[in-house]
Parts: sequence; C-alpha cells; structure tokens
Amino acid sequence: MQGTDRRGLMLILSSPSGAGKTTLARHILKVDQHIHTSISVTTRKKRPNEIDGVHYYFTDHANFKQMIRNGEFLEYAEIFGELYGTPRKFVDQELLKGEDVLFDIDWQGNRQISAIAKEDVVSVFIFPPSKQELFNRLVKRAQDDESTIQNRMDKADDELSHWHEYDYSIINRDLVESLNKLLAILRAERLKKARRLGVTEFVQSLLTEKIDYIKVNK
Repeated sequence: MQGTDRRGLMLILSSPSGAGKTTLARHILKVDQHIHTSISVTTRKKRPNEIDGVHYYFTDHANFKQMIRNGEFLEYAEIFGELYGTPRKFVDQELLKGEDVLFDIDWQGNRQISAIAKEDVVSVFIFPPSKQELFNRLVKRAQDDESTIQNRMDKADDELSHWHEYDYSIINRDLVESLNKLLAILRAERLKKARRLGVTEFVQSLLTEKIDYIKVNK
C-alpha cells in the first residue's frame, strides 16, 4: 500500500561511561529486527573479549587519519587519547533501505551527526540513577584499572552537561523499564509523518477514490 514505506532513522544513545547505554543498545538490537548497529572504527587496543569487525574495526592512528582525509566518516572524535569514528557508507545504505541505525556514541558524535543530518536523527541521553551507582557499575564490570575508572568519573560531569542537546532522556534505574521507554521512543519516531514516504500520494488516492455504493447496499 502506498504511504507505508519510510526512510530509516539514526538512533543515538549517549551517556557517561557505565550508565548503561551499551547494555540497552545490545538489548534493543535483540528485540527489533529493523535496527542495526553502526560498527565504529577505533585506534584503541582490542580487549580480550572483542572481535574485529563485530565490536569495532580496529586500526592505527595513521590509517584512521587517512580515512578522515578521504571523508569516510560520518563523525569522529578523540576519547581518552584514542580515535573513534562512524563509517558513512553503511549508514547511508541502511537509511535508504528504510532500516534504522543505532549509535553508541558520546555528545561530540551526536553534535556532529545532528549538524549534518538532523532530520534523520533521534537522540537519547541515558542518565545513571546517581554518581555513586555510576562508580559502582564501573567497578563491578571490571574492565578498567583504578586510574581509568577515575578518568571516566572525571569525564562524567562533562558528559552530563550536554544532556540538553538530546531529544529525549531516560534515567536508567531499571533495565527493563528503560528498554521499554526506549522502544516506545523508537516506535513513535518511526511513525512521524516526515519519515513516511509516499504519504502525500496515498492521501491523494483516498481523496479521489470512488466508492461503489451499490456494492455495499447489496
């Protein structure tokens, strides 16, 4: 039926490290088959449980900078001395197919993408319940040493100060509740008239459609 196709959207999740955006991203990818993750390119070292091409595309600084010069990134940023970037080609292909792309990025990436593609962006900021809980989560996940954890806590205030740049915000007290809120946002944004392709033609067909009154009365 005309009017039912749509252009895909870019769902951006940002938060201080440890607030739960990556966990939420992983769950939303499991429950919704029409949203796909954007795999970032990074210069940081691969962690033991990570797979190149699945979690990140790992590269060195020289190659990353060449990719910048080639215009291959939709956005990129430096975080804790390492570079992270979003490949442009994959995102463009998915949006044109009517599929959505999920971004687990910081406020710098959100600002860059929103500046060039605001109409395609839906941005959500994820708050931790408290800074104490944020610290507890960083310690419990046991991925970083004490110095790195302290750096992440120091950076949290900077991340939090940019929450107002986002379309929506969720306080992540409970994973299931937060996931349901995130899914509600995604469903509503998909139905926005600006993203529905062919709606004008569909409405015109309704206005000009001839009704067979005789057939109904039989």
